[in-house]
Amino acid sequence: MLAVGLVARYQATPKQNHLLAVKRIFRYLQGTTQYGLWYPKGKSFTLTAYTDADWASCVDDRKSTSGGAFYLGESLVAWLSKKQTSISLSTAEAEYIAAAACCTQVMWMKKTLQDMKVSIDEPISIKCDNTSAISISKNPVLHSKTKHIPIKYHFLREQVAQKIVKLDYVSTKEQIADIFTKPLAREPFEYLRDKLGVVSVDTIL
Repeated sequence: MLAVGLVARYQATPKQNHLLAVKRIFRYLQGTTQYGLWYPKGKSFTLTAYTDADWASCVDDRKSTSGGAFYLGESLVAWLSKKQTSISLSTAEAEYIAAAACCTQVMWMKKTLQDMKVSIDEPISIKCDNTSAISISKNPVLHSKTKHIPIKYHFLREQVAQKIVKLDYVSTKEQIADIFTKPLAREPFEYLRDKLGVVSVDTIL
């Protein structure tokens, strides 16, 4: 998903290197046709999310990329990979904006579950690997390091204060949303791919 999103940014004026990147994507797809998402039978409806951001990853405008993975029980049910609309001045700001975007998706999913008579009483855990972003979400005071962040992202604080969501720390190695924010080496890529629930059909038959 990340790779497709990156090359799509240049579809108006593509160059030779973009064509090579698209061909590489097709080669990966051709070599992994036996892979897919596996949804095991279970009774858990616990909603959990992972959020991450790659700070200033776009070489053209230095905007960051937000990533998110959303689980219902142990099953991946939604994901996102999107370039942010504003330039972040720090990693913490990029992570905070990504967490706010993740929170809006979580709120929609919670409302959808409620419409299906599935109640969620406990705060929904959003996993983040940046302690500064977690601290910003818990601090109701705007100071010099956060007052420039667009107000629309600060609704995350309100949701945290009302205990609708909570930001929990997760180590970078276990940050599943990392796979949606930046290109990874083979070993961490395959590790996070397994964490997403993407498996080979040969392993479940």
